[in-house]
Amino acid sequence: MMNPTRVFEVCVFVMLIPFLSWMEPVNGIGANWGTQSSHPLPPETVVKMLLDNGIQKVKLFDADYGALRALSNSKIEVMVGIPNDMLATMATSMKAADKWVSKNVSTHLSNGVDIRYVAVGNEPFLATYNGSFLRTTYPALENIQAALVKAGLGGKVKVTVPQNADVYSSLTEGPSSGDFRADIHDYMFQITKFLNDNGSPFTVNIYPFISLYIDSNFPVEYAFFDGKATPVNDGGTTYTNMFDANYDTLVWALQKNGFPNMAIIVGEIGWPSDGDRNANNEYAQRFMQGFMSHIAAGKGTPMRQAPVEAYLFSLIDEDQKSIQPGNFERHWGVFYYDGQPKYSLNLGTTTTGALVPARNVRYLQRKWCVLKDSVMMDDPSIAQSVSYACALGDCTSLGYGTSCGDLDARMNISYAFNSYYQINNQYDEACRFPNVSSVTKDDPSTGTCRFGIMIEPYYGGADRRLSSGGFLAVLGLLLLMVL
Repeated sequence: MMNPTRVFEVCVFVMLIPFLSWMEPVNGIGANWGTQSSHPLPPETVVKMLLDNGIQKVKLFDADYGALRALSNSKIEVMVGIPNDMLATMATSMKAADKWVSKNVSTHLSNGVDIRYVAVGNEPFLATYNGSFLRTTYPALENIQAALVKAGLGGKVKVTVPQNADVYSSLTEGPSSGDFRADIHDYMFQITKFLNDNGSPFTVNIYPFISLYIDSNFPVEYAFFDGKATPVNDGGTTYTNMFDANYDTLVWALQKNGFPNMAIIVGEIGWPSDGDRNANNEYAQRFMQGFMSHIAAGKGTPMRQAPVEAYLFSLIDEDQKSIQPGNFERHWGVFYYDGQPKYSLNLGTTTTGALVPARNVRYLQRKWCVLKDSVMMDDPSIAQSVSYACALGDCTSLGYGTSCGDLDARMNISYAFNSYYQINNQYDEACRFPNVSSVTKDDPSTGTCRFGIMIEPYYGGADRRLSSGGFLAVLGLLLLMVL
């Protein structure tokens, strides 16, 4: 998935114990922890949530200092990441690679962070990138590996390159004709051989939802694990879900290129809960629980009958992610932005069989910004105000088939205003759209549509917070009032 774009494992044997429901645990489920949020939870809160839910591994998309500091002595295994926009620097400067490893790996290891992997890039060969990172990924990988060896970490910390599943394909419906994509075959072989030679895994992100999103003819049931899909027969091997077929397409590709025993990590797998007609809590719960149950027994897939190592995508919603791939990008979390579970999910890691929410979350006041009752819908300032609010807020829950898709016109406008208001910390000026908005203490939420109340801003750690951004946004609204 693009990160710049997004899941949990366990359960199959259910044993009934008086008043408790247990599930057979998997070999350590992981989760992706993204930080592209206007109001991220404090890192210490997130780490406590990981521990409370028995999540033993976490994958970061960078080397965020606050997150890594909070992970110190937690015994959670960590994968840190080098963003794509840093690949060119790492590829051309050994000094830069040494410095990055020293600052973002060695230092944190000495402080008790259990770093196991460095992800060099994130889906750098994604087809939509049009080859932007083809020539920098491999030399960056080489330099980071050399820097790890130089730092004495070559045996402890492994490199990997998370790839989108579009780097391989099959000429037929079945996985057995799978191979690396023809236009990048040589690049993929070079990187895969390097990883294999250094005992590093092949990391792949698999998203059945995306297949459904981009292809209206994709068989919906094949995305899930209920066994309701029309089976695909591949030379006598039967596939009833896309995950197994996709994973085994990679297994075949690796085998054909001389890497039959290479370890595979599923770096991202998940299902969004909003932002598209197929993105909802019902489908997300069905997919995530199905995946957990599917891999819980440790039987793997038809071609690789061994436990599957996977990182769920994602832990928490991120309201600042790019929506270029689709509005669903901001809704991959198993938890909402405030650390509250979206749906029931048994990871097999807690005594209750339920997700444990974030603790001691502090919210802003219970008040919302809405459209004034007295305003007529033909007021000329409404359109401009809504456009402004959605551009700087988050309106991805509005639209056909979304959680707020059934709102009438007035409520749509109120939702947009409130999103902007909450993201800007409920500043008075953030609910002064020219003569059309007002603050209410009556919760406008209705049905499946949740008018959120923002959590208090976290100012610790890095400076990516709202002190300047919120001020500039409010300043923009004041200018809008003048115009």
